[in-house]
Amino acid sequence: MGRMSSNKNWLQKVNTRIAMSAVGAQLLARTMHHLDRFVLRLSNGRSTAATLLTGMQILNLTTTGAKSGQPRTVPLVAIPYEANQLVVIASNWGQAKHPAWYHNIVAHPQVTVTRDGRSQAYLARETEEEERVACWQAALATYPGYAAYERRTSRRIPVILLTPEEN
Repeated sequence: MGRMSSNKNWLQKVNTRIAMSAVGAQLLARTMHHLDRFVLRLSNGRSTAATLLTGMQILNLTTTGAKSGQPRTVPLVAIPYEANQLVVIASNWGQAKHPAWYHNIVAHPQVTVTRDGRSQAYLARETEEEERVACWQAALATYPGYAAYERRTSRRIPVILLTPEEN
């Protein structure tokens, strides 16, 4: 299993441990998106509460609503992968249901990723078999808490690969 980055300060390490716990995940599942929106606004889209609290790189994933057709943006942990690809994990903090953004990308795989104030179009797809295992290992190296979320749910957590679209 991956280790948390040693370049985090002690507060970020503590906050990451809290996020991995069942109680912490329940609390953060209901509050983090509000905190992230606030910090995003204050920083002109350059930082999130999750980045400040845990030291992890966060991206903003904009999807098209599966039912509404409206743009929906959610902050997620950014997991770098091969050839400028990114991995995102539909863990939903280990809850029983997939997050709404997962259903959105199944219906509309063209997404926009915003990081450090810059946006780019990506194509999202769910990984399977060996590719899923490799992407999951990359995710655990970035944030070991995914293993705890996996233990808390009976569903198979989707592992999504984001590939940049050609200009």
